[in-house]
Amino acid sequence: MSDSEDPVTRFATERAAAQEEMVKDEELGALSRRWMLASAEHGYTYNFRWMGRPVIQFPQDLIAMQELIWEVQPDVIVETGVAHGGSAVFYASILQLAGGGRVLGVDIDIRAHNRAAIEDHVMAPYIELFEGSSVDPELVERVKAQIEPHERVLVVLDSNHTHDHVLEELRAWSSLVGKGSYVVVMDTGIEIAPPELFKDRPWGPGNSPASAVHAFLEETNRFELDVDRGGKLLITVAAEGWLRCVRDSA
Repeated sequence: MSDSEDPVTRFATERAAAQEEMVKDEELGALSRRWMLASAEHGYTYNFRWMGRPVIQFPQDLIAMQELIWEVQPDVIVETGVAHGGSAVFYASILQLAGGGRVLGVDIDIRAHNRAAIEDHVMAPYIELFEGSSVDPELVERVKAQIEPHERVLVVLDSNHTHDHVLEELRAWSSLVGKGSYVVVMDTGIEIAPPELFKDRPWGPGNSPASAVHAFLEETNRFELDVDRGGKLLITVAAEGWLRCVRDSA
């Protein structure tokens, strides 16, 4: 580090070095994983709301998404998996703070009480909901038709977490994402969790968003895994889910 560096550059350099050392701390990493697994038994991620709506995420991942939205400055965020709408409300609110934009939310089953709450929310003007499968070609095209060619898009995948479904989603939605933007795949942490944690679910280790991410990266040269973004969080559902677009579509 040079004495001539300005304070902003110096701070960034120091933080990068500290994060690199932190990621190498195997004991801290193991402790973080143990804590996440223990907290899952208590439904920890269900404890939080954003502007009144259940958000069902680790706070660390919300902060990371805020950082990403500020950096990418998307016009549109496409989210698959709406649930109670907290994350859609979160993304919409951060977009407004960052200068504007809207969320297109896709879910196979938008329950009436959740739809009513979302449509009555102060962020409702910036959220549009689409009900149907996120891998249904007709629905995919209907959503894509709402996006102008010049608009910058960020995609968040957080619906069905099986390998096949997430891989289909990646193939279907990644074409919207231009160089410098991201596809964020939630719940890649399923891959390293005990199988018994998902005994009532169709997904689990080996059949997860992480396995889909690795398969997708083998068939495209447009995206790369941003390991630094996921690595610095420690407490995250998406350690291997931050896919940075490095090439525009042909």
